[in-house]
Amino acid sequence: MAESIMLDKAKDFAVEIINMCKAIKETKRESVLTNQLVRSGTSIGANIHESKYAHGTADFISKMQIALKECYESEYWIELLNRTRYIDDEQFKKMINDCGQIRRMLISSINTVKNKTAERG
Repeated sequence: MAESIMLDKAKDFAVEIINMCKAIKETKRESVLTNQLVRSGTSIGANIHESKYAHGTADFISKMQIALKECYESEYWIELLNRTRYIDDEQFKKMINDCGQIRRMLISSINTVKNKTAERG
């Protein structure tokens, strides 16, 4: 259940990223930062989705950790877009908040699985 909420949030975030980057490319002719953000921002949900079909606990954790890394990377590109004034502070705050929610869910999910695995011995 929690994974489906997280996946839905990650998909919504990916759509926001795609639309925002598309607009930046069209209006401001920037493609280096936006291409990186589209790659990392869409990879979060892809890895969460892939984790549903993991080959065991270690593979599940690995996929979720990759999603977490992509989340951190997305935050970096969003910050650079803000610092270079491709996105304004309001858009920056919204995107960072959305990414932060997903990041916290990923951390919680990873920790829960690791704790359950440790309890089993």
